[in-house]
Amino acid sequence: MVAVEVIVQESFLAPTPSAISADKLPCPISISTWKSWFYQWLEVLEADLPPASTYELTLRLTDDTEIQSLNAQYRDQNQPTDVLAFAALEVDFPGISLPMQQSVPLYLGDVVISVDTAYRQAQQQRHSLPTELAWLASHGLLHLLGWDHPNEESLTKMLNQQKMLLRIVELAV
Repeated sequence: MVAVEVIVQESFLAPTPSAISADKLPCPISISTWKSWFYQWLEVLEADLPPASTYELTLRLTDDTEIQSLNAQYRDQNQPTDVLAFAALEVDFPGISLPMQQSVPLYLGDVVISVDTAYRQAQQQRHSLPTELAWLASHGLLHLLGWDHPNEESLTKMLNQQKMLLRIVELAV
């Protein structure tokens, strides 16, 4: 059984004119729903997780302005994107013993989603905003766990994994 702590941050401090504020979401996703989704996803992905008693991650819902700034700073791409993932586990921790890792929450990293971009993509894909947000969150989570898509084959595997994760929480793309 996996224990998970999800920190959900909503940042609409300097929204763009097209931004959708959290109170205007057609079907807002509650913090308890986010926590439930990540819990269910991590249960299924347990084989991809290093051993720990509890896992933590941060989900930040923001706008195009902030995500563009992050994308420029960390990926040298000065444009908005839909999701960014900042993995905390990209390398082993040689100085930390395994019992210590298992006794404290293991921080997986941060997932940042632009609600502006998610809204546009949901309209283009003809599905709901909550479905698009879940799709992007699952994509970010897989990146936190070491998944990547440098080629078509790995992208197909990752997208199939995302579809499976969405089915687990009774959503579909």
